[in-house]
Order: sequence, then structure tokens, then C-alpha cells
Amino acid sequence: MKRRTFIAAAATTLAAPALAQPNRTLVFVPQANLTSLDPIWTTATVTRNYGFMVFDTLFGLDAALEPSPQMAEGFTVEDDGKRWTIKLRDGLVFHDGSRVLARDCVASLKRWMQRDGVGQTIAARMDALEAPDDRTLVFRLRKPFPSLPFALAKTQPSPPFIMPERIANSVDASKQIKEVVGSGPFRFEAKEYDSGASAVFTKFAEYKPRDGKPSFTAGAKNVLVDRVEWKVIPDPSTANNALRSGSVDWLEIPLPDLIAQLKADRNVVVDRLDPFGLYPVMRPNMAVAPTDNRLVRRAILAAINPVDVMQSFMGDDSAAYTAPIGLFLKGTPYENDAGMDVVGGRKSDAEVKAMLKDAGYNGERVVLMHPTDQPFYDAMSQVCGARLKQVGFNLDDQAMDWGTVVQRRAKREPLDKGGWSLFCTSFPGADYVDPLSAPGIRTNGAKGWYGAPEIPRIEALREAWIDSADMAEKKRLAREIQAAVFEEALIVPLGNYRQSAAWRKNVTGHLKGPVPVFWNVAKG
Repeated sequence: MKRRTFIAAAATTLAAPALAQPNRTLVFVPQANLTSLDPIWTTATVTRNYGFMVFDTLFGLDAALEPSPQMAEGFTVEDDGKRWTIKLRDGLVFHDGSRVLARDCVASLKRWMQRDGVGQTIAARMDALEAPDDRTLVFRLRKPFPSLPFALAKTQPSPPFIMPERIANSVDASKQIKEVVGSGPFRFEAKEYDSGASAVFTKFAEYKPRDGKPSFTAGAKNVLVDRVEWKVIPDPSTANNALRSGSVDWLEIPLPDLIAQLKADRNVVVDRLDPFGLYPVMRPNMAVAPTDNRLVRRAILAAINPVDVMQSFMGDDSAAYTAPIGLFLKGTPYENDAGMDVVGGRKSDAEVKAMLKDAGYNGERVVLMHPTDQPFYDAMSQVCGARLKQVGFNLDDQAMDWGTVVQRRAKREPLDKGGWSLFCTSFPGADYVDPLSAPGIRTNGAKGWYGAPEIPRIEALREAWIDSADMAEKKRLAREIQAAVFEEALIVPLGNYRQSAAWRKNVTGHLKGPVPVFWNVAKG
């Protein structure tokens, strides 16, 4: 890595002694390669993380996941919650030099509403989204949606990022944007982007932070470095050695087996930035056979023991993970035990094989997309794949990189036309604290998360949960949703693990939250 040095010299005829200045380039190792640059098109976590550097949102979330205005100056609510008027802050500028206007926000949000589950919920309740002037947006709703500020601040899986109208309208929402222009605190350097190797971001001098104490994506986003370089290092040992030698500054997710080594290094700090951790799942494709068969999916759910999956990469550190787990995170208001009797680890091989026989499964091919360049997903895929073979599935375990999974999982074609049956992934745990933003529970078909079926009953339960203002009723509905999700085997929950991050001791100011953010971070 070529590192930059700045030399201070006295402005006199005689040169003063050279003084070493802090290196203002921060080198970060992301959890995976950045293959998609469109954070609305994909739910890939690495793309979301990049998105928060380059784009901004109307509202932000503090560390307690409470929303507050970010690009917005403020808002008013009228007509019994059916009319929301949002005023933009003055002085907002895109990276191409153009002003951020309300019509840019309208176009961006309408595109987001076509892709994101929460956005689709808003769209279904909306009569119009208008920009009566350059700084004003108006939501006119048919039905109240009290969670609108939270929805416009959400950090996963596809945040409602704002981009210029010309870009938001340049392609259909089912296709990826071709140009990256945001108004966030960092500018994406397209000419220095090398997929599989690196991505570069530079401080956007025209960014205008809002007032207030920084807390996750809320408050002031003050950039304290000139340049952030993402360096893709798939091998965990190589990444650890690079951090210890000082050639990189920050590892997003070091491999748990290697954390003791990092903790022993006096120049390295190991800590947990994300209090919610990750919620890994195996996702069946319900748009293609044989995983379109609910009984086949239930056999898959019964076969996989989440404790085995967690131990495959977390080892014996049981304090760092929870398994088995329900649909909602342990310790959160909607945690419940409905349907937990069908979650894996409880049935013998013979019992699972009997389930497959009853399902009418006759050895049809099942395609597992297996990313070998992601240590956590590789381990999940190995354990799940071995178990499925053991109980009688004709498993086609296809090795590939994570970038290929990200592109291919959007397909709904049959297996003989490049389709897929299963893949493992992780959601930010904050997705699964309630039914609003959890992608795996949506059953709105092609509009939903990858491989989603159409089950109106589950969609109606989610809508009822959103509408209810009574906590006891919401908890009852959350139980019904969890029971229905497990009955249909929409996802196979693999646990909840709290991953650590690691960085050099001279890097300070990290903000805690479900996304690694780069404002407020300084390098001494």
C-alpha cells in the first residue's frame, strides 16, 4: 500500500525541520467484495455500507434506533396522520455540484418504493408524493403510517437513499443505475474502483453536516479523514496480518478464531460496534421446484441444527451467539416461542427422511449457491449442505464468489435456466426486532425478497401489525406472524451472532450501530 505523507515547512527563506503529519487515509477491509453499486437494487450488506458513505437520507437513526431529521430540516403531520410535509435543509448539494431539490427526493423515494418492502408498504397507503417547491415534499396518504420517519431513516436492507432525479429516473427499478452521484459526506471515486480489489472514497468538501451530537446515522456527520480506501482481502489470516502490520487500519469482521491474536497486539483494538449483531438465514427459493413445495421446505427447516451452524465459525464462544432463535431477536419486545417446535435440531435423520417422503420428494436436484470467498457464509453453507445430503437431498453444491450470489439470487428462472434453490446470508440483526422491516417474512411474490412466494394471509397479518396501536395486540400478531413464517418455512433461521470489529489503536471515534460508519472517525 502506497501511503501518503504530508510535510509541513515554514514559509520563510530558511526551511524549518520537517514535521510528520497524521496520515489522512483510512484503509478498511470490508466483509465482502463490493460488486453492486446500486443500494436500491440489491440488499447486499456491503453495498448498503458503501451507500451510507456516498448517499444521504431524509432522516437518520441514533444508536437507540430512534429517528430524527437528517437531510430534512423538520416536518409537520396533519389530517389525522395522512398528510406529512417535510422541509429540506438549505445548502444540500450533490457530488456533481447540483442542488438537492425536493423533486430529486420524490424520484428517489418512488424508485425505492418499488424495490424495498417497507417502501412498498408506504406506496400501498399513498395517494401522492409531491414536491410543491424546491425544498418541500408532501406525502398524501390514504391510511396513516406513524412509522414514516423510521421508514425514511431505515438502515437495512435497502435504505431510502437520495440521488439526483436524472439518475433515479434513468433506469427501471429492476435494473442497476449506471452512475454514482450522492450528496453524502464521501464521494465515490469511480475511476479508482476495481471490483475484487478496492474501492476509494474521498471527503466531499461541499457536504454540510447538520447540527447535533453524532449518533450512528443521526446528528452531525463530520468527516475527519481525507480518503477512505476499501481493500478486499478474502483470506482472514492475510487480513489479520495486514492489520497487525499497519498496512490496513480497520477490519469490519475478523474471523472469530483469530480474534485472540488481535487482542494480544497492543496496537490493535477489538470491540463490538453493532449491538444487534447479525441474523443469518438459509433462504429457499419458493418460485422454483422443488423448494416451491412447502413440505420440502419444512423438511429443510427441520434438518438444519442452528447450533451446529453457529459453532462452525463462532467455536465454543456461546456468549457470542444465540441459537436456536425465533423470528425476532432475543430480548426484544416481540421475541416469542410460537412455532419453535419445527425449528431444526429436534428430529432424527429417519424422521426428516420420512418428512421428505411425505412431501413427495423424489430426488430432484436442489441447487445450493455456496460462496467460498466469505468465511462466515462458506462455513454456513458447508454445514447446511452436508446436513441436507445426509438426510437424502440430491444437493448440487455450487461453489462461487459472493458477488455472483448477489447477482444470481435475483433470478426466478427454473434450475435448468440458471436458477437456484438455496443460499445462506446474514441480515443485520436490527432487521429482526419487529415485523416492519424484516425482509424474510414478506410474501408478496416477485416484489418481495429473493425467492418470495405469494401468501396474502401473512401479508395481512403484517398490515394488521402496522395498523395496531395496542402493544398487546401487536405482540399477539407478532406471534401469529412467526408461527405462519415457520409453518411455511420461508427462512431457516441459523442464529444470531454478535461479531467483533478490529482497528489500529490510532484510529478513534467509531460510532456504534448496525452499520460501520466513517464520519467522526479520525486517524492519528
